[in-house]
Amino acid sequence: MPAAAPGPHDRPVVPIRRSLFLHSPIHRSPHTVLQRLLDVVDDDTPPSGPDGPVARLERRIADLLGTESALFFPTGTMAQQVALRIHAERRGRKAFAAHPQSHLDVWERRGYHVVHGLRFHPVGDRHQLMTGADLAAIDEPLAAVVWELPQRDIGGQLPEWDELCGQVATARSLGAAAHLDGARLWEAQTYYRRPFDEIAVLFDTVYVSLYKALLGIRGAVLAADAATLGEAAVWRSRLGGAIHDAWPLALAGLAGLDTLLPRMPAFREHAIALATAINTDGMALAWPDPPQTPIFHVHLPAPKRDVERAGEAMVAERGVQLFGRVLSAPDPRRCSFEVTVGEQAMEFAPEEVVALLRELLDRAVAGPSPA
Repeated sequence: MPAAAPGPHDRPVVPIRRSLFLHSPIHRSPHTVLQRLLDVVDDDTPPSGPDGPVARLERRIADLLGTESALFFPTGTMAQQVALRIHAERRGRKAFAAHPQSHLDVWERRGYHVVHGLRFHPVGDRHQLMTGADLAAIDEPLAAVVWELPQRDIGGQLPEWDELCGQVATARSLGAAAHLDGARLWEAQTYYRRPFDEIAVLFDTVYVSLYKALLGIRGAVLAADAATLGEAAVWRSRLGGAIHDAWPLALAGLAGLDTLLPRMPAFREHAIALATAINTDGMALAWPDPPQTPIFHVHLPAPKRDVERAGEAMVAERGVQLFGRVLSAPDPRRCSFEVTVGEQAMEFAPEEVVALLRELLDRAVAGPSPA
């Protein structure tokens, strides 16, 4: 009987030895994550209750953001949809406004509408930051306005502080609540250089992620006043988010707050050094120039598929990974990828990143190697 054709799960695992990609598997192995957890737990740590990891995490986030309370959620998707639903029901309005590239719309399969019956009102140019004039031009009643700080899909850009304050004031003049998609608030603070509570006080509700820059397992926290979070706890239960034994997720978040949050300013400085070297070389474009946060995009003069193929070859031959995914561009001759600087990128000197990008582009232009 002939052997069966190999399936997708039969492909050999490519050994990645070094990676510029923040969430590369080599940085999220179970052993690595579990080792971090052991550093923040002792024999007397209970799994739940007021002294358990979840309660400790909620108090710590509330203290850090200066809010009355904080509530753990298993995912940021759930946390943000719950916040928007509460704002909508309180105001008797179904629409919320956000940047056209809002994570809520681009990456979450319109869950806000399918699950909660809400409408999304995109505001402004999808390739630029939302402005106060964009908000002032909205002509439908809004339940809330959402700010993603920084705006990831346009390179991690941020509005200037006075502009942000003015936008929030405009939203409130429209009768809308102000909600912060703060999945990357930890990075945004390095640009504003203001205490976290001074940023959070602008908003009615604030969501933060435990697994992006903090490299936790999963999980999110919604911060607000106690009454709002009382309603949020009901919705969390209805949506299946009141999970028992969430302590590993909370412990991983606490570990990130202890070890990675203090390093965010250094990560931003390294992002600036990397972007400066890339732009000085001129083969690719790092944007924003300079980065406002530890996040920036690298724009390449080559088609997406060619860059993906070249990147796979570099991993296979050298064990070096430059990106997690490649983004297409309106110009089919160009593409881009995101760099988020964390401890993984600190291992890459600016001149090495430039050399790796040149190699990537040389491989992309040269085409596939002969079989």
